[in-house]
Amino acid sequence: MTTPTPDTPQSPSASRLPAPSGPAPRRLRIGVAGLHIECSTFTPHTTRYEDFTVLRGDELLALFAFTAPGTAPWAENVEWVPLVHARAVPGGPVAPAAYERLRDELLERLTAAGPLDGLLLDLHGAMHVHGEQDIEAALAAQVARTVPQACLISCPTDLHGSITEALVTQVDLITAHRLAPHEDEWETRERAARLLVRCLNSGQRPAKAWVRIPVLLPGEKTSTQVEPARGLYASLAEVEAAPGILDAALWVGYAWADEPRSAAAAVVLGTDEQAALTQASRLAERYWAARDRFAFVGPTGTAREAVAAAAASARRPFVISDSGDNPTAGGAGDVTDLLGELLSDADLASRGLSTVYASITDPEAVAQCSLAGVGSTLRLSIGGRLDPLHGRPLPLTGRVEFLSGEDTPGGATAVLTTGGVRIVLTSRRQPFHHVEDFTRLGIDPSAADVVVVKIGYLEPELRELAGDWIIALTPGGVDQDLPRLGHRQLTRPLHPFDVGMATPDLTPRLVPARTAGAAQARR
Repeated sequence: MTTPTPDTPQSPSASRLPAPSGPAPRRLRIGVAGLHIECSTFTPHTTRYEDFTVLRGDELLALFAFTAPGTAPWAENVEWVPLVHARAVPGGPVAPAAYERLRDELLERLTAAGPLDGLLLDLHGAMHVHGEQDIEAALAAQVARTVPQACLISCPTDLHGSITEALVTQVDLITAHRLAPHEDEWETRERAARLLVRCLNSGQRPAKAWVRIPVLLPGEKTSTQVEPARGLYASLAEVEAAPGILDAALWVGYAWADEPRSAAAAVVLGTDEQAALTQASRLAERYWAARDRFAFVGPTGTAREAVAAAAASARRPFVISDSGDNPTAGGAGDVTDLLGELLSDADLASRGLSTVYASITDPEAVAQCSLAGVGSTLRLSIGGRLDPLHGRPLPLTGRVEFLSGEDTPGGATAVLTTGGVRIVLTSRRQPFHHVEDFTRLGIDPSAADVVVVKIGYLEPELRELAGDWIIALTPGGVDQDLPRLGHRQLTRPLHPFDVGMATPDLTPRLVPARTAGAAQARR
């Protein structure tokens, strides 16, 4: 759990739910499982099975700190049953064979686990599989058919998910992060688990009010560090505290998936159906009313303008966000446009400014550097292989300054220096969110004049590091210029794609409780 700062609104917690009275609650068996990734349909590479970190048994439970004995008083009567949890760095669509392998293992382990009272099903909300349009709803439906109706399913998700009525129908409880950046990611999972335990102990199956909000914006325009998202998400505490309400969630949607479901949404869970409907309506209306006030969380410019701003600034280090190729939003991580601008900028070179660029994913280039060895100078082309739609290989000559083995997060890694720029080359797609990501490679980012990271809004450590910063509106699979990407499958009209669209019907729907699963008849 994070401590709120003046820049981050308090993330309300379900801990304010009253403790059950009466006899001690019975022992509960709750399964823990997950399949978690967000996928850009505009990133041409494919996410494979090998790209997932798959955990089972004690390793899985170690992810969820509240499952440790004595850690969470509200969970003292729970036996946590680990099934399987798979998570990958956001990327391109998941290969059908990889998805089917993970899905089948989850269902097999769920069947073999024996009777469960509940299931914590950790999903993102923006996974995409080739040939499918709402894969998480399909997965939840298969899970729901595998467990009895009495087994409640609670689903924590990312606020950048695109949440459909079909998905909400297949689970009993669903919630989302309330902070972007996601400093409350694990608090969200704990809130979903805590609410699940509460409902199992009290015998409640909450009403679910869902409403689609026809707005689709990138995360860099909906950060909770600034208004209007800051106020909208802070208001969830008030909604949750209202009579008859158990939880409230608001999703901004996932902007880089060309799917009919891509849009914002709200879900309110409650013991009072009318209260849930009323509060969901209010959230949707507030979000719609704020649609034109959403703006980028920081200054923006083209790649060339960003590099010029970095050269002109007196504040160091100056951080540039290479936003269109951000791997934690689904970008490939190997588009070289901004790197090319850095290397060609005469002002940077003439002033002798030290620059760090993290990173380009290119296992072939890393292998060439490893073969040459530290201290060697070589000519090679880097990048432009995973995402040839948005970039091309960049030829350069550089000196190998550092090499690592496979034990680093990005796999075998090389640091190549050319023209005053230290370029990090990784074998696997890796985000650089923490100072340690640099220092383990022998780089002190605080000593650099300019630091470039493939990211959108800055994560907390980078924000603290930056003397100043700018978002470079670069091309890639997660381009901030949504019309430039060319969506074709969206449900229209949709703001901001349809300028001047009429006020939509924002009437929430009461989502029916899921029907009895096939396993109920077997039990």
